[in-house]
Amino acid sequence: MATLTPVTASPRHAAAVSSWLSNLQPRLDSVAELLFDPHHHHIHLTATRLNAEITGESAVGKSSLVLRFVKDQFDDYRESTIGAAFLTQTVTLEDGTSVKFEIWDTAGQERYKSLAPMYYRNANCAVVVYDITQAASLEKARSWIRELQRQADPNIVIALCGNKTDLAARRQVTEEEAKKYAEEEGLMWGETSAKSGEGVSEIFTEIAKKLPKTAPPSSRAPGGRPGAAARTGVDLNKQANAPGAGNEQCNC
Repeated sequence: MATLTPVTASPRHAAAVSSWLSNLQPRLDSVAELLFDPHHHHIHLTATRLNAEITGESAVGKSSLVLRFVKDQFDDYRESTIGAAFLTQTVTLEDGTSVKFEIWDTAGQERYKSLAPMYYRNANCAVVVYDITQAASLEKARSWIRELQRQADPNIVIALCGNKTDLAARRQVTEEEAKKYAEEEGLMWGETSAKSGEGVSEIFTEIAKKLPKTAPPSSRAPGGRPGAAARTGVDLNKQANAPGAGNEQCNC
């Protein structure tokens, strides 16, 4: 029968293990606190991963919008997204609730449109972006919204977002036109400037307030999307945006 020989750790190794365990314990305590704290919904199974899709026509500023929200940064020149980019950000609401967004920034070019369903089918929310200086981009946004209404989860929260308010002097899409459409379709609506940061955090915060009231995809009952009459549009712009003074074209 094989015998086991006891091994005695050297004082240096024992000290290293003790130090490692000491450093590990606070992290385990933090994880336990998150798991059992009812305010941290992004850890709980009832609200695991609030998936968000950012979509819209190419060059309306989707990536710049996400970059401003996640890193509070803006680049004057950004290359077009290829396929999709993934980023995360957590917002804390007034009641202390933390909501984690896992964001898929999808490419707007037509050749990538066939890839979109794999991102929005399990999304809790979608932000459909248009450029207020390009009327055609709102028409494209309507097309994306119809696609979401047809194929995404029936309870998905959709926000229509008019970007580039810093170029208000070139505005082609009025607030009234976009807001009226959002109300008819039961969408949330707001305007932003990824360049200045105006309205960016607000639109995601308002979405976060609405999301915890929505059941996660795994627990939703099957069925058709409710009609627009059963939904209420939400105006995310609490105050009128000041006209922008910038005259330079950008992808913000």
